[in-house]
Amino acid sequence: MTIKFGTDGWRAVISETFTFGNLRLVAQAIADFVLEENGTDPTVIIGFDTRFLSDRYAAEVARVMAANGIQTWLARADTPTPAVSYAVVNKQATAGVMITASHNAPRYNGVKLKANYGGSASPAQNRRVEYYLEGNLASGRGPNLMELDQAIRQERIRRFDPSWAYYEHLSTLVDLDIISSGELRVVADGMHGAGRGAIGEMLARGRTRVQNIRHEMNPGFGGIHPEPITRHLGMLMSTIQAGHWDVGLATDGDADRIGAVDARGNFVDPHRIFALVLRYLLEKRGWRGRVVRTVSTTRMIDRLAARHNLPLVETPVGFNHIADQILGDNVLMGGEESGGMTIKGHIPEGDGVLLGLLLLEVMAEARAPLHALVEDLLADVGPAQYARTDMKLTRPVDKKDMVNMLVNAAPAAIDGVAVEDVQTTDGVKYYLEDGSWLLIRPSGTEPVLRVYAEAPDDNRVRALLGFGEEMANKT
Repeated sequence: MTIKFGTDGWRAVISETFTFGNLRLVAQAIADFVLEENGTDPTVIIGFDTRFLSDRYAAEVARVMAANGIQTWLARADTPTPAVSYAVVNKQATAGVMITASHNAPRYNGVKLKANYGGSASPAQNRRVEYYLEGNLASGRGPNLMELDQAIRQERIRRFDPSWAYYEHLSTLVDLDIISSGELRVVADGMHGAGRGAIGEMLARGRTRVQNIRHEMNPGFGGIHPEPITRHLGMLMSTIQAGHWDVGLATDGDADRIGAVDARGNFVDPHRIFALVLRYLLEKRGWRGRVVRTVSTTRMIDRLAARHNLPLVETPVGFNHIADQILGDNVLMGGEESGGMTIKGHIPEGDGVLLGLLLLEVMAEARAPLHALVEDLLADVGPAQYARTDMKLTRPVDKKDMVNMLVNAAPAAIDGVAVEDVQTTDGVKYYLEDGSWLLIRPSGTEPVLRVYAEAPDDNRVRALLGFGEEMANKT
């Protein structure tokens, strides 16, 4: 049996590798790690999403923690990942465990391990869990288990709702009065995930009108991946177009990612959300600090940082790399192409609910529709069009070999535009002299090769993607 922790924990297909038996083994390894971190008064927060059996899986992890003498706080209901991560900090816990496969297909479930700082566990911490897992398997040591009812009676497991402390914290980061003054009409698309209803609950007392869609419990997610990208947001787009709505906000399966739809029914990707919110924080709030983005995220962020003489840090893909920077010093905002973003004063964790609320604040303060704000942004720090292609792998790709091949085969120009630089922060990224770029890298969570491109217009994006796919096929 092979259980490996990827860029954000362990994910596997339910009933194949993700079984109760394997989960107990992983939980015991996490318990061993927690006791290594804090042997005197260890505490763990456990939350879960809306996937099939997630509540049962969470209870099973709690049973293992309780049997190992670890004080356990178990969420009463499905909860956004950032709410669970905030609870780790709020309760000064040793670690957190979130049962979720995030944006993956319904057949998957997973475990996200959260460190005491309220963000994804570091690669070194994940390796410690794997070390204990392998050691336990080799020695035939099974998991410690305690009956759930007994653990609750003895208060080794305490049920709680992480949402209220989380909502109170968000209200210190977002100006709810500005949002209320905008009297916006919002469609909140929970995508049947753990963020269902969260935006509406945050705005319930203001003058914002929120209509929830796909907020019912549906472990099959209506037959889609709960990922807020164009091809999964047809219902949100049609709802916007059928009524008089100002904006649609969609959160992924565990609500650590955001996507948006403007009043015309057009998808507004995370690159533009990141840039709009960053510009607002710089120009309206007067914030300063380092700006962090992953290698696959728009260079509009670079231009905004440069305008304000702020340092820009580029990291590999995976929010844990952004978290590392936040734990360093004075990060104003960090984000990634997939929709995970956070700001100063919050936990080092992607938060779709927070970014949705901040986008509403940007709109309400500007008294302008989202499409107009996007057009102004592109005129200001663009133009910038973006696309990504995912190529399914028929065989494993060795990342090091792929990088060496793509670096050695780097062309002098792509589609007639000179290549200025080649970077290997994560995969291989070609920077072109017109500000466009092409990135080729294997996914850390799925058996696919990802090809990304950003350029001044769609034709250039298509040309870059086409070249990138040709190169990828040679790996």
